[in-house]
Amino acid sequence: MMDKKLIELGAKCELARREFFFYCNLKAPDFYKANRKYLVELCNDLQEFYEGEDEILVVNEPPRHGKSRTAGLFVEWVLGKDQTEKIMTGSYNETLSTMFSKNVRNSIQEEKADKYKPVFSDVFPSVSIKRGDGAMNLWSLEGGYNNYLATSPTGTATGFGCSLMIIDDLIKNAEEANNENVKEKHWEWFTNTMLSRLEEGGKIIIIMTRWASDDLAGKVLEEMADRKIKHISMKALQDNGKMLCDEVLSLKSYKNKIKTMGADIASANYQQEPIDLKGRLYSSFKTYTELPKDSNGNLLFTAIHAYCDTADEGTDWLCNIVYGVYNKEAYVLDVVYTQEPMEITEDKVAKSLYINGVNKATIESNNGGRGFARSVKRILKEVYKSNKTVIKWFHQSKNKIARILSNSTWVMEHIYYPANWKDRWPEYYNAMIKYQREGKNKHDDAPDATTGVAENIDKPNGMGVFK
Repeated sequence: MMDKKLIELGAKCELARREFFFYCNLKAPDFYKANRKYLVELCNDLQEFYEGEDEILVVNEPPRHGKSRTAGLFVEWVLGKDQTEKIMTGSYNETLSTMFSKNVRNSIQEEKADKYKPVFSDVFPSVSIKRGDGAMNLWSLEGGYNNYLATSPTGTATGFGCSLMIIDDLIKNAEEANNENVKEKHWEWFTNTMLSRLEEGGKIIIIMTRWASDDLAGKVLEEMADRKIKHISMKALQDNGKMLCDEVLSLKSYKNKIKTMGADIASANYQQEPIDLKGRLYSSFKTYTELPKDSNGNLLFTAIHAYCDTADEGTDWLCNIVYGVYNKEAYVLDVVYTQEPMEITEDKVAKSLYINGVNKATIESNNGGRGFARSVKRILKEVYKSNKTVIKWFHQSKNKIARILSNSTWVMEHIYYPANWKDRWPEYYNAMIKYQREGKNKHDDAPDATTGVAENIDKPNGMGVFK
């Protein structure tokens, strides 16, 4: 007599071999429901990425919506399809990465106890863990070699190559998200350790909740933009006012989470809006495509000035901004923003002043600025044979942070940048757009010099003591 349930199971297993979503639905039908559209789309996106030409996939998804679970099932499915694949996964610590590995290994090893309950071997009957080679964080399949390694920024990947790399939730909490050193270590680990293990033609999947604009997902999207990248970003609360999945997280529960954890962290975790972008001091900048000119094409600037904040310490940045003044507004013409030594920056600033025809340059004299100003003046005279630029230096006695905060609105409303300023001065651009209203900022040299521009135009006589 035919067992209809077994026949149905066989059909489902065949479908699961071909389609990743149906594999997830087979293994966890209570979670991977066909009416949960976001899960169907996520699974299809992962399969399309695996089978397609894209090199990097970045997935940003709210907590408890199945990110890590789906990643684990995906590893199972990929190894079931191809036993030659070598997969490396990374999480924020060894415990979490080992747990991920153990769950995948145990799922592949699961023995059938109930003939109606599907297991991995029903879908991929010829695939099994190699005997004697099934450690928790490094194991192989029969017929394969080192098919899987679980690691972390504190672990090791020495001697292991991979065809598929999966990074799963590197940032533990808000404290790490706000720690520049932690984020820099993550990036170094990813670029120096993990990428060196990626074999030719290998693919990378980064699955994480967004915390900061310069977290690993943000850095990859920006620094590796020349690669074939696909980015999936899922908000818990959709733009139409509906939840991503009411069964997983209702609107009521989401509002309670906002009250509990605060709006900023909730926005990062659930809406993929990095904390630092929500807390930016400068919410917008004005740009220009053409400079103000009269009917004959002559520039309408009443003056061309420069403001320079010299580097106080070795890690500081020198920032020199050249700008044209028109109707009490500033049109930025050139920026020198660098950590190079003084003997190089003196020449660069002098050249910028000369080329742009600067009438007056204001240089902060704090911590060596006076000597810098004198050197720039000398270079203009000796190298460029120019005495057009009046060099002024002064001691800045006002509180830097207070100045930056109090002038921020003026900066956003009255300073115009070239439309392509992101490409012309990328380091300066990033320093401006990422500067935080509250909390610790790694550098404030760019906002400080920009504030000097605002003060020079808005309150030209309130700068301090000029020499």
